[in-house]
Amino acid sequence: MRPYLLLTPGPLTTTDTVKQAMMSDWCTWDEDYNLGIVEVIRKELVEIATSAPDEYTAVLMQGSGSFCVEATLGSVVRPEDKLLVAANGAYGKRMGIISEYYHIDCHVMRFEEIEPVNANKIDTYLNEHPEVTHVSVVHCETTTGVLNPLEEIAAVVKRHGKILIVDAMSSFGGVPIDMAKLGIDFLISSANKCIQGVPGFGFIIARRSLMEKCKGIARSLSLDLYEQWETMEKGHGKWRFTSPTHVVRAFMQALTELKAEGGVEARHVRYCENHRVLVEGMRALGYKTLLPDEQQSPVITSFYYPSADFNFKDFYLKLKAKGFVIYPGKISQADTFRIGNIGDVHPTDFMKLIETIKES
Repeated sequence: MRPYLLLTPGPLTTTDTVKQAMMSDWCTWDEDYNLGIVEVIRKELVEIATSAPDEYTAVLMQGSGSFCVEATLGSVVRPEDKLLVAANGAYGKRMGIISEYYHIDCHVMRFEEIEPVNANKIDTYLNEHPEVTHVSVVHCETTTGVLNPLEEIAAVVKRHGKILIVDAMSSFGGVPIDMAKLGIDFLISSANKCIQGVPGFGFIIARRSLMEKCKGIARSLSLDLYEQWETMEKGHGKWRFTSPTHVVRAFMQALTELKAEGGVEARHVRYCENHRVLVEGMRALGYKTLLPDEQQSPVITSFYYPSADFNFKDFYLKLKAKGFVIYPGKISQADTFRIGNIGDVHPTDFMKLIETIKES
């Protein structure tokens, strides 16, 4: 029995069958694991991500999503390169912090937290700074729930001939993305987001021709993306260091369930309906959304505190006692809280949530 639903952007509520998939032990040297699970996952991730699967490859990496972002930046951007980070929230800013740790020549183009990244400003910057080699951006900035205009951003970056790195942590698997169509070179996400697996590893889907050129760039042993990829390529799914076997097996089950639901497009429809039910219900109770509808993702929704004396902790504990766990706000500009719409949650769950909030 679930003690509560996680209405958060990951970790999130998973199905019982995903949890049950973790109940067996696996040998990391065995072909049943490497060929039968890891290689299947790598192939299916590429097929989900792009209409040109032969041009892309996938590599899995232990740790959280931030581990994978760090692995990518530290293994793809050379010391002589220059990185432009477009940031409108905590996760875009984190890419700038990672760049500082790795002594990457980086400019962080900052936007307001409630403002989408502006592709025209990226265009202007690239015109003025042709030395930029890589551009990175967060697709869905879960600081607020804003969905950045990836198609517009990608068009600008590719027109300038730059390498595009996309943090699609909270969108991949829940919002349709075609890497080949958009020209995305590296896409980063995590097991415990829209694919609806559990925490423990993330993954990078990369243009194969560029991944092959990354040998020797990494400044970290454990986070060497190229070496991890090459080991998986030559070892047919073998990880360099101990892999999170139970989590990986659960993820394969989650991929099976994604296909059974109808793929990314069908899951996106469900998430959008979750969001619609939530927003309409909350507005009917007097709550106001932080973002205008046209900037809002279906992943997570931010709401203003309803009054000056609103006590979020009391609100949180009352909802938790009734079976719902939500998220505190993350922005500095206003007092907000957030409610996630992703995971094994459905419109009826949000109807129940609205009734619970009404009664609280």
